Order: sequence, then structure tokens, then C-alpha cells
Amino acid sequence: MRKITNEELHRPSVEEFAAMPKLPLVVVLDNVRSAQNVGSFFRTGDAFAVERIALCGITAVPPCRELHKTALGAEQSVAWTHHASTVECIDELRAAGYRVLAVEQVEGAAMLDALAVDPQARYALVFGNEVEGVSQEAVDRCDGAVEIPQLGTKHSLNVSVSGGVVLWEFFCRIRSKA
Repeated sequence: MRKITNEELHRPSVEEFAAMPKLPLVVVLDNVRSAQNVGSFFRTGDAFAVERIALCGITAVPPCRELHKTALGAEQSVAWTHHASTVECIDELRAAGYRVLAVEQVEGAAMLDALAVDPQARYALVFGNEVEGVSQEAVDRCDGAVEIPQLGTKHSLNVSVSGGVVLWEFFCRIRSKA
């Protein structure tokens, strides 16, 4: 077995990435405190070709040194917008026809492994603050919620790890059926 070089991976340039089709999915970050977590979302968003990332409230925006540490340049390839509030962002997305889901532990949340995903729908996934999670005000505006099944003693995963898990699941389900 031989490791493949970066050149052999034939990844698109930033310009090619901008022109290629995207997963019909917007990532919404609700007051995420750590710029490094935000950078991780950019890198994961690049990997799965999300439509864009909506940075809300206190969430760091590019250019930002700490964000760049984990994004490794993905902040240049993934489209992003900034919104003063998450509620404002959710209202805009719902008005534009997105199905908005909070990634949060709430009453009635669908477990990720059992969630019915319509590959023809457009989704927005709201990820929350590292301490408080998705705000109740934002949850109240969402069409539903999804929770990652867990078996350990901790009540949650790091927000950027949650992003990787949930985005991978949506990527697999939407890409394979589109």
C-alpha cells in the first residue's frame, strides 16, 4: 500500500469548486464561540461541498487567524454569510424554502440514524454554542430537530465533531439518492 500524494487526489481549485454543484445544505452556526470550531466547519463544509455556512451572532468570520488554523484555506472556497442573529437567519432560510433542523437534544428530536432525509429537499442545519447549544429561541423557529445517538457518559460531542457526523450522514443520504 502506498500513500497517495496530494497531487494525485486531483482536488478542484478554489475556482473550480465555486463552479461545481453543491449539496443543497446550509450550515448555520448559532453563536459558536471558538474560531477553531468555526474553521473546522469550513473544512468539513469544503469536504462535503455544502452550499454555504451562515455565521450568526458572535460566531467568528473570516479573515481570522484562529479560524484559518483549522480551516486551512477552506474559508476561501466555502461561501459564507454573516447574520446579526440566528433567528433572523432561520427566518430567511425558511422563507427561501429550506427545511431548518436544529442539531440539538430536544423533546421530539429524530435520532440521526432514523431521520428521513428527502434528497430533493433543501436543508439548513443549525449547530449551537459550545456551552448552551442551539438557543431556545432558534429551536422554536426550526421545523424540527435531529440528535446524534450516543452511548457514553458525556451528554454531547464537540460542536465541530457533531458537524462532521451530521454532515457526513446528510452527504451520504442526499448524494446516493439524488
